[in-house]
Amino acid sequence: MKQAKGFKNVALKTGFYFILLIIFIYLLFPFYWAINSSLKSEAQLQMTPATMVPKNPVTDSIDPYFTNYKVIFQNQQFVRGLINSTIVATSTTVLALAAGSFAAFALGKLRFRGKKPTLYMILAMTMFPQVTVLAGLYAVITTLQLPTLLSMILSYMIFTLPFTTWVLTAFFKDLPLALLESAQVDGATPFQTFYKILLPLTAPAMVTTGLLAFIAAWNEYLFALTFTSINPGARTVPVAIAYFTGAVARQEPFGEIMAAAVVVTVPIVVLVLIFQKRIVAGLTAGAVKG
Repeated sequence: MKQAKGFKNVALKTGFYFILLIIFIYLLFPFYWAINSSLKSEAQLQMTPATMVPKNPVTDSIDPYFTNYKVIFQNQQFVRGLINSTIVATSTTVLALAAGSFAAFALGKLRFRGKKPTLYMILAMTMFPQVTVLAGLYAVITTLQLPTLLSMILSYMIFTLPFTTWVLTAFFKDLPLALLESAQVDGATPFQTFYKILLPLTAPAMVTTGLLAFIAAWNEYLFALTFTSINPGARTVPVAIAYFTGAVARQEPFGEIMAAAVVVTVPIVVLVLIFQKRIVAGLTAGAVKG
């Protein structure tokens, strides 16, 4: 019986790690293939069958081709797109966290009439596809003649602000009410209680929601494509990559597009690695209640 039970445990562990390995390969292989393709010349990309590493078509030796990365950084449209994306994504994240934290504090800790309908209204705002509000939003922005970057920042708040508010509300609800009551007894105003006591306690949640909001704004394409149609200089990096033509006429710049995709992904990976502990803390906060 013990041998059978031990064999069963080994089989379960083996199956679990095998499934975990499949998921790991499934998630990382596209990124690996983008790196692999970005290090190939046109001749290497046309090799059949495709190689798992960059190889010289003649000698069949490993021969990475770094010119793709040099070319994309010589492309002013791509470099400008990186700058625009950084400005737009950072501004959107800061504004969403600032406004969302205030709203979450009110919805999570304060009592007022209409709290539940407000929460459900915020949730409903995240259910509308972007395309349904695009035409009306573009008409409003055109009428107001807002700068392109500012119009994108304000537009991205449509999907980042409800998300940050909804998620942060759950974290504020989980904070002990005794903290709020103790601060009131000590003479603190609601605003002082918010930014001196409660806000530092929600730092993991702020990092998690802020990073997710940043990723959403960084990767957004539809609004950016529409709003920059008459102002190419304000294109964000996803739109800049879509208009990428390469360094040579009539060239299919697949390797350069893959290099650009890798460069665009690096900031997200770096942010996740820097804040990984806070992200895990934010994702698991409130999971266990004492």
